[in-house]
Amino acid sequence: MTSFMIEGGYPLQGEIRPIGNKNAALPLLAACLLTDEPVTLHNVPDIGDVRTMLDILAGLGVDVRANGDSVRLCAKGVDNPAPDAALFGQIRGSLTLMGPLLARLGHFVVDASAGGDDIGRRRIDTHLQVLTALGGTLLHNGKFELRAAGRLCGTDIL
Repeated sequence: MTSFMIEGGYPLQGEIRPIGNKNAALPLLAACLLTDEPVTLHNVPDIGDVRTMLDILAGLGVDVRANGDSVRLCAKGVDNPAPDAALFGQIRGSLTLMGPLLARLGHFVVDASAGGDDIGRRRIDTHLQVLTALGGTLLHNGKFELRAAGRLCGTDIL
């Protein structure tokens, strides 16, 4: 494992650029759905989960342009509340799309099998409970369908 040994008495100089992190990038990519304005993110890792999320966003109508570790997204044309089920089910991070799509379109629908990995058999009920607490209505008929009659409303969630 690579390490840095720092011995005292000398001033530190230089720069270290941290590697992009998917757990930071995926929610930020989903947040681009909340505006019609172009959004540019830097230091985005070029890894499978991020590429899958970009494919999901493109399928929803987001204009996606990647250049090195930067990604420019414009969600102006988004009008699809149903992400591609096969892509959505590949990554757990796709769950971060539910809130922005519900807030933007007032509607979100995905297959009940969504969620990515099987680590600890993580469930999505917590996500659904939060979105219903914010004003969404959950319909379950083999799919998870959320609807919001109006704007979502902030609340205290424990």
